[in-house]
Amino acid sequence: MDTLFFVFSKIVQFCIEPLNWVIVFVAFSLLFLGLRKPHLCKRFLLLALADLLLVGWLPTSEVFLRALEDSVPKIQLTQMSEADFGGIIILGGAIEGGDIALDRGEVSIYSSAERVTKAFELIRKYPDLPFIFSGFSGRLSPVGMSEADAFKQLVAEQGLPDKNAHYENQSRNTYENAILMKPMILELGARGAKDADAPPKPWLLITSASHMYRSVKIFQKQGIAVIPVPVDYQTGNRLRWSRFDLEDGVQDWHKVMHDGVGLLVYWITGKI
Repeated sequence: MDTLFFVFSKIVQFCIEPLNWVIVFVAFSLLFLGLRKPHLCKRFLLLALADLLLVGWLPTSEVFLRALEDSVPKIQLTQMSEADFGGIIILGGAIEGGDIALDRGEVSIYSSAERVTKAFELIRKYPDLPFIFSGFSGRLSPVGMSEADAFKQLVAEQGLPDKNAHYENQSRNTYENAILMKPMILELGARGAKDADAPPKPWLLITSASHMYRSVKIFQKQGIAVIPVPVDYQTGNRLRWSRFDLEDGVQDWHKVMHDGVGLLVYWITGKI
């Protein structure tokens, strides 16, 4: 069932991406051009142009993306000590593993690189805390190195302490992150507890700000207490009304659709 849900989610993701509809509109315009119906051809070309304008004019996506990013406020970790935390959770989604990492012998990091850099910062800051990196691949047909194995390579290359390193390399989405990590978190929590009757300590959770609300809800549903550490912000306090950028717009809309629709689907299926 989880595999069917994963495949279905990828199909839905493709269908709702605004830029993908440009292909559909252009295809219909060519069809009606061939059928000698120029008025319908023009309408679909106008729809394709409107779609491009919608994607490229940044405020249209930023208004929704900023709402997602602001849904979980930042917590000042400087006011807390290492003893307050159970460990560190790093969610995948920023690392290029797969066959490219194997072929080139180098691990590449996506635009969400802050997930990795913040993880390195906290691992150095709290060397006695256990940390778990969770992630295999979000692709339908993954090959080669998992994200977890790629992160393990990065940890070694950076000379970070790995005595408390743990890796989960089977999950394909956030729900599977939580499900597959839960036994590890419970075991590590029990191992580090000084008082067996004391409540488990919350774990620091690192992921993108737009992805944090859904992640927190999933972990809470599994009974895992987390302290959000949102990173990878893509919006500021003000919308960029005069900015038109197709590349940034595509990325912003992808994040909006991925997590906005993901929230809805996870709620319908009882995962949050």
